[in-house]
Amino acid sequence: MLVQILGAERCIEVGTYTVDVRHGLAADTLKSLIQNGESCRYDFAFVDAEKKMYQEYFELLLQLVRVGGLIVVDNVLWHGRVSDPLVNDSKTLSIRNFNENLMKDNRVDISMVPIGDGMTICRKR
Repeated sequence: MLVQILGAERCIEVGTYTVDVRHGLAADTLKSLIQNGESCRYDFAFVDAEKKMYQEYFELLLQLVRVGGLIVVDNVLWHGRVSDPLVNDSKTLSIRNFNENLMKDNRVDISMVPIGDGMTICRKR
């Protein structure tokens, strides 16, 4: 639905169900796209990958997505663990820190959607 509303023609997905499959580490692939002149050429990005890497993926995708484009990040509530101060495993801490960083990031407008495991929609300014 978001892709249709946005009228997105160029999309990138980090994690699941990709059509143009590229083998290798996602961060390396994203860096390669940037080096090959793909900056600001994508309308939409979706992230459902290694939770400890969310911040790095976000920084790279921010370079690849155009102004007004969207970056959607899945699993931001992490089964409710991010709000439980007693849960401090490395994945939960990574997602918690990522969420806190997004709240302070003036490069994007954000909306966290508390459906399922949570999704944050980021619109690049």
